[in-house]
Amino acid sequence: MVHIGNSWDEILGDEFKKDYYLQLREFLKREYARYRVYPDMYDIFNALKFTPYENVKAVIIGQDPYHEPGQAHGLCFSVKKGVPLPPSLQNIYKELHDDVGCTIPQSGDLTEWAKQGVLLLNTSLTVREGQANSHSGKGWEILTDEVIRKLNNADRPIAFILWGSNARSKAALITNPLHRVFQSPHPSPLSAYRGFFGCRHFSKVNSFLADNGIEPINWQISD
Repeated sequence: MVHIGNSWDEILGDEFKKDYYLQLREFLKREYARYRVYPDMYDIFNALKFTPYENVKAVIIGQDPYHEPGQAHGLCFSVKKGVPLPPSLQNIYKELHDDVGCTIPQSGDLTEWAKQGVLLLNTSLTVREGQANSHSGKGWEILTDEVIRKLNNADRPIAFILWGSNARSKAALITNPLHRVFQSPHPSPLSAYRGFFGCRHFSKVNSFLADNGIEPINWQISD
């Protein structure tokens, strides 16, 4: 069964025993055997591996993994070092530069954020090559909604960053008044100019964290 290697194992242990997850697991066995599926099966739970429950300061919610070769590695919006930056990530870096002055890096690997407490969670954790949303509706959303509910129950402030309609649909799960929800259109080229650019979420999240006595995020990615 699933072994994440930190506090998420106990927190989500019951979920991994439920019928929907067992059915999802059988579906994934077939998919990985027959097709090219992303990310690598050993990277599926990287968001949870790199950011234990007790370390989460902020959550960025994506939709599903990148579906082209060499891109996805288990963190939403992130690509492996050396992989060209996808358009949405280019726009995230542009807003990051305009908001807090970060130098735009060549690397699209956001692992540094994850290790500081930014949970980079896709709604669906796997995808078939070349077929966006091909693993949606198979059970992943039930699991990732439960991750959000568990974080909503945390007794410490957490910033939830929701970009785009898919992520914003999760706002209903975030009811704890300790938390703060930041919403905008998606950073994709189709929608970034409708309100993602200028949202200033990076500085707003850090102000929220600092106001609550939590160390802010260093958003600068190193190459």
